[in-house]
Amino acid sequence: MQHSKWNGQCSACGTWNSLLEEISTSTKTKNLFTGYAGAPDQQSQITLLSDVGVAHDIRSTTGLLELDRVLGGGLVQGAVVLIGGDPGIGKSTLLLQALCLMSQQQKSLYVTGEESLQQVAMRAGRLGLPNQELLLLPETQVERMLLHAEREKPQVMVIDSIQTIYTELLASAPGSVGQVRESAAQLVRFAKQTGTSLFIVGHVTKDGTLAGPRVLEHMVDTVLYFEGEKDNRYRVVRAIKNRFGAVNELGIFAMTDKGLKTVSNPSAIFLSRNPKPVSGSCVLVSWEGSRPLLVEVQALVDDSYMANPRRVTVGLDHQRLSMLLAVLHRHGDVATHNQDVFVNVVGGVKVTETAADLAILLAMFSSLRNKPLEQQLVVFGEVGLAGEVRPVQSGHDRLHEAAKHGFTKAIVPQGNAPKKPIAGMEIIAVEHIQQALQQL
Repeated sequence: MQHSKWNGQCSACGTWNSLLEEISTSTKTKNLFTGYAGAPDQQSQITLLSDVGVAHDIRSTTGLLELDRVLGGGLVQGAVVLIGGDPGIGKSTLLLQALCLMSQQQKSLYVTGEESLQQVAMRAGRLGLPNQELLLLPETQVERMLLHAEREKPQVMVIDSIQTIYTELLASAPGSVGQVRESAAQLVRFAKQTGTSLFIVGHVTKDGTLAGPRVLEHMVDTVLYFEGEKDNRYRVVRAIKNRFGAVNELGIFAMTDKGLKTVSNPSAIFLSRNPKPVSGSCVLVSWEGSRPLLVEVQALVDDSYMANPRRVTVGLDHQRLSMLLAVLHRHGDVATHNQDVFVNVVGGVKVTETAADLAILLAMFSSLRNKPLEQQLVVFGEVGLAGEVRPVQSGHDRLHEAAKHGFTKAIVPQGNAPKKPIAGMEIIAVEHIQQALQQL
């Protein structure tokens, strides 16, 4: 007879003070796969940091250059990568392409919990992928999955998706908070202690965040988000977290009938501008991860006939726009309290850095005054609350990227003015937004 708390009388025989306290051990915590170096009978040891040897060839290429860039130069042995995105954005397609290419060099296992083997084979055949060496496993129970992985010993695994995986240690349904957390914990532990590189596909909520507990993002090494509109052929993979590379790195892909193709020169795609100068358009040299990226910022400022004028942004921070409008009014003597303001980054790119401030201000001022900017002008710089234009990182590399694409004029912060002139480019260094507005 068992009792959850102290009881003076035995409910079975009716005697008093006859119960003995014992600590019960649960059998659910027993590890069902004890073949790798993570079993309960293994003892951990303390090691000096200087005694830990680091191999120089621990990265392997995925066969997709843009995916390698987002990962920090390639896939690290034993790394766990979590990739999320909207339904139908191309997560499974991207990973199937990468795994088919990687299977030519190293043993790869694709675990599908959402699709049948026939559906995966149909997609690989439609995309024309080399599928002779890729291993497939239709499984949703994490314990059986890891037993197969321990037997086959793959170097790379894909779990599609974590919301369909469950562990028999818990009685809740797949996709619940507990199931996602415990299943991911077992997968991460297996990857770290066997050196298996692991891709995990995660669903997202209607708000665009990864479904499940937030601890899931803390457990993995890299978190990637698949961005882009379904009606747009271009897709963007952004690194939100990366222990082995730059954060906020971008990978640009084009969706074709043969799958996702890497885009080697993304700046040329996002700069498909109007052949004639138009007001409200300004080219920004943004810095994404480890490379510069040229994008077009468009603004439309028009008379408002509503009590509260609209402030709409696409690809930019809405609160940042409100602050820039206040700075423009206070330090630029330009009032927009009775104007609707719409700002958009062309191409579906999301710009989060403050270097876009000056480009947004000039685009709004150009639209308000109906004065087009020069076609060969690029702009970047952070704007403070006092109206000062602050320098940003990697200004020299931004200017060289603009010069490579044929731009001949740039408005930059005074702190980013190059010490040596750049051939074929006129550099205008400004310290205040009034100096920048005078250039129009």
